Amino acid sequence: MARRRKKLGEILVSWGSLSANDLSDALGYAQQHGKRIGEALVELELVGDEEVAKALATQFDFEFVDLDKNVVDSDALDAFPRELITRHKVLPLSQDGGKLKIIISDPLDLDLLDMVRFRLGTDIECTIAPRSKIQRFIDTFIKDDGLSVDEAIEEIDRDGTLSAADDDAKKALEADEDGDAPVVKLINLLIGEAVRGRASDIHVEPMADRVRVRYRVDGVCVVRDNIPKSMQGPVIARLKIMSGIDIAERRVPQDGRIKMLIGNQQIDFRVSSCPAYHGESIVLRILRPDNVKVGVTGLGFEQDNYERFMNIIRQPNGIFLVTGPTGSGKTTTLYSALSELNRPDKKIITAEDPVEYNFTGINQCQVRDDIGLTFAKILRAMLRQAPNIILVGEIRDREVGDVAIQAALTGHLVFSTLHTNDAPSAITRLVDMGIKPFLVASSIQAIMAQRLIRRICTECREIDPSPDRFVLKMLGITDDDLKDQHVYRGAGCQRCGGLGYRGRQGIFEMLEMTPELRELAFNRAPASRLRKAARNSGMRSILQDGKLKILAGVTTPAEVARITQEEGIVAED
Repeated sequence: MARRRKKLGEILVSWGSLSANDLSDALGYAQQHGKRIGEALVELELVGDEEVAKALATQFDFEFVDLDKNVVDSDALDAFPRELITRHKVLPLSQDGGKLKIIISDPLDLDLLDMVRFRLGTDIECTIAPRSKIQRFIDTFIKDDGLSVDEAIEEIDRDGTLSAADDDAKKALEADEDGDAPVVKLINLLIGEAVRGRASDIHVEPMADRVRVRYRVDGVCVVRDNIPKSMQGPVIARLKIMSGIDIAERRVPQDGRIKMLIGNQQIDFRVSSCPAYHGESIVLRILRPDNVKVGVTGLGFEQDNYERFMNIIRQPNGIFLVTGPTGSGKTTTLYSALSELNRPDKKIITAEDPVEYNFTGINQCQVRDDIGLTFAKILRAMLRQAPNIILVGEIRDREVGDVAIQAALTGHLVFSTLHTNDAPSAITRLVDMGIKPFLVASSIQAIMAQRLIRRICTECREIDPSPDRFVLKMLGITDDDLKDQHVYRGAGCQRCGGLGYRGRQGIFEMLEMTPELRELAFNRAPASRLRKAARNSGMRSILQDGKLKILAGVTTPAEVARITQEEGIVAED
């Protein structure tokens, strides 16, 4: 009788790398998104891809290869087809007689293995390495025929540049849509590099003597390069042409969009130009569909908040508000909730400004103030469409708030966002807008404030032997908290670019309305009283949730302190 092959999750749980609860969450995520369990575990950052690769090697009885130790035979590498390496992420390890050892990341990709055997006409023996390390090896040691960003800048500097002030610049750039012009190559390289580097924004900022290019990665801006000042005109002209912005208008802000195929994925970019002292500043917001499809389990909830969140979004009516500053993940949270509720028996309509991500099965409406199609007008039209669930991008004024509350009181479940620092302040903000307190008190089901913190890189995570005592005290972490738990840090590795962080997740403050809170809201109580009552009813503050993430080894004290200090959140007694 054949021995049963252990499952990947079972192996990781037996090694102590993964808890049974985390495995259950990952299995649900994998099933929901049509992914393999290994992919789900890495995307949710429950384990690193190196640990998954080692477990796969154990599961299939293959050799695990550490690519950091220069184990690849140079002769085999020179003789191996470049297209197999760069396109299919397959590396040769060594040639032994008539058998070729290759390095792969997915032993279940049988089509790839058959294709390699056919192309090479030889027997192959598989070994396993993490896909990220295979890609890193290719980026480091495999010569690409194309230019790098730095080489493109040097080439343009040598050849001279165009002046974007005349029509010749536009004609020259438009004539080179095939990518032959050096400026076109540079822009394509910058965009491709930013997408592959997990950036959320590309900032092109003219300065007195140069043009600074920065990428925003995990919420933090990183300087990529300084482009010579002489290239400012052509670079900005090229970006404006790509995004459909008027190239001749440089006095007023403009918005546009770009669609590009990067690798095998169609990526949208929202482009904003803004006149500045040294020239137009251009920002490209990278809109990846996967960014808002993390699922509720991938948001970073503690178990109690997860259960409360799931209970709230399944209410038949009422308003659920998500608050926080721009870039705090509010849209991702609400889209994750809608994805959870998106079934054929539910009608969901959204009003957004702008619609950034398209979802199958959801009716999405774009706000257009220029033709009078406002949030309020769309909302009123929505109510005649007999929806079950409504999402309003943002409650900006009394008119939108009144319509949203009326929708909630007439049997609809309404999701929306608000810009406040914490959850209790949302109640006072609505009242300050002019919405009647009794309507606020009766319609709101829950308010959740959130921020995004950077996660410690799972490949270089280590115990911090001497955490900053001042920061620990500021966050309310005592010696008693550290008796059975440790503070961790990221040492810095190639995977995280030496930063010690990779990826982000949320920290949350969940306020559920109680009879006491409704009475306080009705009586226009200040935010301080609302906060005290909410804490007495079981609300955990953003800072306290961040403290749990620190003690669980998810993030560092410095990261939570950075976020809470920026937002003016201080430790409570």
